[in-house]
Amino acid sequence: MMQSTPREPEPFLRLKLWHAVPIAVLFIVGATVAFASEGGAKETPFTVLMNWAPLLLKGFIFNLVISVLAMALGTATGALLGLGQISPARAISTSSWFVTQFFRNAPWLVLLFFAMFLLPFELSIFGLKIPFPDWFKAILGLSLPVMANVSEIVRGAVRSLPSGQWEAAESLAYTRSQTLWLIILPQCVKRMLPPWMNLYSILTMATVLASIVGVSEVMTLTGRALSAEGGRPELLAPFYGFVLLLFFVYCYPIARFTVWLEQKFAVIN
Repeated sequence: MMQSTPREPEPFLRLKLWHAVPIAVLFIVGATVAFASEGGAKETPFTVLMNWAPLLLKGFIFNLVISVLAMALGTATGALLGLGQISPARAISTSSWFVTQFFRNAPWLVLLFFAMFLLPFELSIFGLKIPFPDWFKAILGLSLPVMANVSEIVRGAVRSLPSGQWEAAESLAYTRSQTLWLIILPQCVKRMLPPWMNLYSILTMATVLASIVGVSEVMTLTGRALSAEGGRPELLAPFYGFVLLLFFVYCYPIARFTVWLEQKFAVIN
């Protein structure tokens, strides 16, 4: 294998974190100027935003918790599903392929609605009642498309390795399991890591879908804060601009690190 020449980053990837600051300032200052021109006696949009910022930050942290747990659950189940796709047993490979394609091509919001409304509110096991809160259902719903995409990542990484790897291991009397766990999968890690991180970034941004089903994350709390302030239209840009800034500051470094990993681990078979 030869390492390819690193590619020049795309223009939009040359952005820095501080580039988001002027955007946020534009939202906040613009709304403040519009408010001042109306001559209102209420608090300025910036002041109102600062009053609600701690609550919005707590909601955003909850988004991150949902994303991490959904990614962990989806990765664990998706890895098994991906290994099932390359199984020599036809029944296992076919069923794993079907499950992967079904959840990979299903809308995330529909899967989230299915998880929210089809799962029971609580389970009763031997008289012990185990509640199923909405946030846990949201994690399960979001983990389903993650599982399917991770399955494809695993399958694609394994298939991308030259067949000579399997043949060499077979000539050394390795079993299929030994070849897979000791030779194939360790080489696949660097191929799987960039798309896995990109998938996590997409999942993090998709956690706002949980607001539609009533989970108290940042978008839900933003709507409640705006309602509590009487639905003032000049607050829309500062509040949603603040949410935009939060996601940008968190997700953009992941995107930059993903590009760096792609360049570092770029290989030519």
